[in-house]
Amino acid sequence: MNVEEEVERLKEEIKRLGKVQEDGSYKVTFGVLFNDDRCANIFEALVGTLRAAKRRKLLTYEGELLLQGVHDNVEIILKPTPAAATEVTNAGEKS
Repeated sequence: MNVEEEVERLKEEIKRLGKVQEDGSYKVTFGVLFNDDRCANIFEALVGTLRAAKRRKLLTYEGELLLQGVHDNVEIILKPTPAAATEVTNAGEKS
């Protein structure tokens, strides 16, 4: 699996494990991702994949290097896609 494929899989896993926010983004903590069995089986280097996604500005989190235990409560935020942000806005207008 190349880096682009891993980043796409990471986005899927963040959506699966995280909570959707009002702006269409998804939020999950590093500990939840790191300790998930499915993620452990998919990603050989979760931290490296997170850094690659951060460099591509697909997600944000505090700091550069995340370590198990020390950074378990760090929030990872998957930025909303333009389509997701529009859907959230439209859903709010229809109410």
